[in-house]
Amino acid sequence: MSALPAPAQEASPRLVRALTLPHAVLYGMGVTIGAGIYVLVGIAAGRSGMHAPLAFVGAALVMAFSAASFAELGTRMPVSASEAAYVQAAFKRNWLSLAVGLLVVATASVSAATISVGSSGYVAVFVSAPASWIIAAVVLAMGGLACLATVQSVTFAGAMTLVEVGGLVLIIVAGLGHGTDVVTRLPELWPSVGDAAAWTGIAGTSLIAVFAFIGFEHVVNVAEELKDPSRTLPRALFLTLGLTALIYAMVVWIAVTAVPPQELSQSSAPLALVFERLTGMPLITMSAIAVVATLNGIIVHMIMIGRVIYGLADQGNLPRVLARLNPVTHTPLLATAIGVAAILSLALAVPLAGLADLTARFTLVVFATINLALIKIKSGNNVPPLGTFICPRWVPFAGLISSLLLLALDLIIR
Repeated sequence: MSALPAPAQEASPRLVRALTLPHAVLYGMGVTIGAGIYVLVGIAAGRSGMHAPLAFVGAALVMAFSAASFAELGTRMPVSASEAAYVQAAFKRNWLSLAVGLLVVATASVSAATISVGSSGYVAVFVSAPASWIIAAVVLAMGGLACLATVQSVTFAGAMTLVEVGGLVLIIVAGLGHGTDVVTRLPELWPSVGDAAAWTGIAGTSLIAVFAFIGFEHVVNVAEELKDPSRTLPRALFLTLGLTALIYAMVVWIAVTAVPPQELSQSSAPLALVFERLTGMPLITMSAIAVVATLNGIIVHMIMIGRVIYGLADQGNLPRVLARLNPVTHTPLLATAIGVAAILSLALAVPLAGLADLTARFTLVVFATINLALIKIKSGNNVPPLGTFICPRWVPFAGLISSLLLLALDLIIR
């Protein structure tokens, strides 16, 4: 018996399966790698010193459990508004499905609005204009790009992701070519088994590091537009998580070997400091890369929000008009426009500091719910479609427990 929800009859034409594995990985990395890593390096260095890279590796391993759960559910049900569809299939509660879908939209809208506000500072380095004008121009311009045909908007976002990742790779290359410290100091990376303070610091840093990986799961929301999703989706999820973890760990290690951790922790722009220390190049170079990184973060969130709203309407949880696709671009223009309007309103009118802190916690709630949904589905008589990625039964339990423990740890530390 299939758990796939019935699509809306009026939603024609359907979304086009045009995205390949490179598209999906670049999209996933574009959502995941953001301006946060530019700040998190300093915080991680202050808490864990030379051991900070281990925290990012540990966080990636914790996220891998949930990634496997998303991979199985995404290949069972390759649809938009994926999280809502999984919850509906597991618990048969429309209100719960809608609540999860709207929670995903809300967290993504707040995240995109926060990035939009942050982007204005970087753009202001090159353009002299009031911050509100810059924010409005940036949001509307990225909204226009998000309304293009999916393969076009995702390709554009993918190109920006390459620039964004290129900035981090530039730091890695500069670090590797700067001297032998990166290799000779490797023994300092691993603390002694009896160093309780070091391991406690790593555990606390891992919680922060987890937040740097949030976003990889949004690949499932373009599953309906992937070519051969049963093969592409699991690979995209694990490649996104693995490549991001590798880049993060290398960047953090090079940072703490290039600049003393204590100095790094006191810098308001730690990666810019590392970049300047390693290359001697002007900070405006990193500022330009930061502009691209923030713009990319906005557009990929807009694409995802539009697909979630479309999917909720296609599943019957929102008005059907939101499931209509433009006959030329085959994209949900009205759903995307609602997301753009929400982001613009939040960015211009709402203090985002407190709301932004909630996005990671809300995401962990979604993670816990999705793992619980897979546990429920696996315990029933649902026969997975041919080609479904199947993870061991203990994996969603591990994902559920790790998500709840992270939430509890967050409350304790906060």
